[in-house]
Amino acid sequence: MSNDDPAGWLGASDDPPVHDPHRSVRAQTRVALPKRFYTQAGLAGEEDGFRLTLDGRPANTPARNPLRLPTRALAEAVAAEWAAQVDVIDPSIMPLTRLANTAIDGVAPRRGAVIDDLSAYAGTDLVAYRAADPERLVADQARAWDPVLDWAHETFGARLILSEGVMHVTQPEKSVAALRGAIAAVDGPFRLAALHTMTTLTGSLLIALATLHGRLTPQEAWIAAHVDEAYQASVWGSDAEAEARHALRKAEFEAAATVSTLAL
Repeated sequence: MSNDDPAGWLGASDDPPVHDPHRSVRAQTRVALPKRFYTQAGLAGEEDGFRLTLDGRPANTPARNPLRLPTRALAEAVAAEWAAQVDVIDPSIMPLTRLANTAIDGVAPRRGAVIDDLSAYAGTDLVAYRAADPERLVADQARAWDPVLDWAHETFGARLILSEGVMHVTQPEKSVAALRGAIAAVDGPFRLAALHTMTTLTGSLLIALATLHGRLTPQEAWIAAHVDEAYQASVWGSDAEAEARHALRKAEFEAAATVSTLAL
């Protein structure tokens, strides 16, 4: 589609459907941003959710599925992102919309594959791999991660074996199965997409599940997932480029946490 063509955003283009929403989003960020072509972003209540509308026209995802949100709260938050665009439409500052597109186009049609992908983290979770030294880092990890491990055991019956350094440890089959069950129990593609995003950004399925279930706030979860980085920064200092990347990833994490809450 051309940069100024609203048809692509509203799903009215004659081009072949886009099957990879992630590729679509990346492509959008590599070209000149499309001009804002609508005056008002709103909602239309439907039987199974709330459809984003642009000047009253129903909007679609990059794969031309209806851009329909499961709750009014989430739909209003997505519509607010569209309303906040000024001269151009910048997907990089629309994290809720991007995650909604991923949930609809990428997660809903392949739920089983997403569950499989998330389940793999049960065997490699960040919180199971501990430093042997220095003492302060060991204590920081224990303080941040032990409560998460205890919560996972109490809530799901999953107890993980700890390892020092990067030496792989095989987790008990019962624990891996229990965590897979916790993933499979997540309702709807939006919360599952949010869980996937939070897991991949932190490297910890347990921290992501704790956030999804309200055991950790997004701020607590992000701090817990970056104990090692915080320690290294305290010793060696940080640079502006690393801090900028960190801030972008944190914003993505917080957006996923917001989706997981508003999709209920």
